[in-house]
Formats: sequence, structure tokens, C-alpha cells
Amino acid sequence: MERACQSAAMVTFGCAPVPSARPGAVPDAAALLNVTDKSEVRVEKILVSACLLGQAVRYDGGAHGPFAELLQWQAQGRVVPFCPAVAGGLPTPRPAAEIIGGQGAQVLDGLVQVRSIDGADVSAAFIAGAQLAERLVQQHGIRIAVLKARSPSCGNRHSYDGSFSGNLVAGEGVTAAALRRLGVQVFNESELQEAAQALRLLE
Repeated sequence: MERACQSAAMVTFGCAPVPSARPGAVPDAAALLNVTDKSEVRVEKILVSACLLGQAVRYDGGAHGPFAELLQWQAQGRVVPFCPAVAGGLPTPRPAAEIIGGQGAQVLDGLVQVRSIDGADVSAAFIAGAQLAERLVQQHGIRIAVLKARSPSCGNRHSYDGSFSGNLVAGEGVTAAALRRLGVQVFNESELQEAAQALRLLE
């Protein structure tokens, strides 16, 4: 703790010193209200798939969005942009990948693989990306994420089944599953109103 917070000649308010007239005196309300302590102001951070912010990190080199709500949150300093696949070491562009069976939690548990369309096992990169997302959640105290729907990393409700036939199944991507295990509320780009409501309830 800073020396100012330990001084007997000061009365502290959020570790910002407010001089008192004498030891033990209580500072007036105006003095307290004039204290600006940035450590007391916490902006709720939101983890957002980088592709939803217009960043060209999709497997095909493309992007989605940007979306007005996400840009507003970004301007407020809330957004932590992240692409699990790129963070995990995969290039852009890259071969399409799907989870065998479509269940990201099973990838985390080592039960199934994420495979590219050319047959390569890319599970390690997807797990590494999920672990980095977990670190960001812990670092920033993140409780809400907005991730790309149907992605093998980010899908929160549906995932492709691994047949590369366009068949969707109920399931999550690898990072989405990891975040849910941490208690993060995960939404996709079609659920921005629900995400906004969740944000209001947290603040």
C-alpha cells in the first residue's frame, strides 16, 4: 500500500489522501467528493471475437461486422478483442476446421479432435487459444463474451459436426466451452441485445 494510505495525518478515501484538520477528524463531504481515485472506477470488460470487429482473421481471410453495439462498447473501453485460432498459432488464411462431433468441451477433455478439411489434427492450436482466452478473462475480470456463431473456437450454441458437409449440431466451440466453465456468459453476434441486458445487470 502506498505511504499516503498509511499516514496517520491523512484520512483516506479509496487510498487517495484527503487532508484532515487534525488527527482523527472526519473530512467534510465536499472533500471526499473531490477525491478522484481511478482505481475505484471499474469498466466491465467484454471479450469479443476479433472478426466481429472487422478484423480479417477468419479462416478464409475475411471478417464480419463491424457491429454498431460492439463499436460503441469499444469506444467505451470495454472491448478486449481476441481471435483464439490466431492466438493459438494458426495462420490467416488457413484450412477450414471442424470439431469431430461438434462438442468443444470434449476437445478440452482430450476425447475428440479438431481437424482441418485436409485431415490435419489442429486440436493443440484450438486448445492453446482457449487457454489464452482464459488468461484474458482472469486478467480483466471478464464476465461477458460475444463470440462468432458456429465457429469451432467461438460458437456458443451450434457447431459443425466434423463432416464438412454443412451439418450443424447443438454444441460449443473450444473457447466458448472453456469460458463457460469459468462462468462467463457467452453470446454470439445475433444476441447483442441479450448481451447488453446482461451487461446492465452486472453494472
